[in-house]
Amino acid sequence: MKYAAILAALAVGATVTVASAADGQGPGRMAERLRAADTNADGLISRTEAAALPKLAAHFDAIDTNKDGQVSADELRAAHAAHGKGHRGGMFKNADANADGKVSQQEFIAKATERFQTLDANGDGFLTQEEARAGRRGHGHDHGPK
Repeated sequence: MKYAAILAALAVGATVTVASAADGQGPGRMAERLRAADTNADGLISRTEAAALPKLAAHFDAIDTNKDGQVSADELRAAHAAHGKGHRGGMFKNADANADGKVSQQEFIAKATERFQTLDANGDGFLTQEEARAGRRGHGHDHGPK
């Protein structure tokens, strides 16, 4: 039961970018990775098991809110929800150049252009899948092969 809950939490809570969807990656891949990491199949991820998932391992203490040395489905769900709220608010505030509480089309296009230029590592005016992957890795959103 706990194992199914962890998988459901990850499937529902996983943030999947357009680029990762195009690569055929998504919540199912994360569920597979979690299943493989849970070597004793108890439905919980211990600190030792989390070593197989570098992002989880890096944030293990913050996610393990009850400090029992294991991450449960509820803890994963809460961490995903907290990350999503902070991330969305940050992106909105970042795009709201004049801080009026709204993002205009011009502000949106300016921020999108800035992001495109950041990702376009070789400056050729085109994004390759490799450049997009590198950009996701740099922002903690890598869902594809390296």
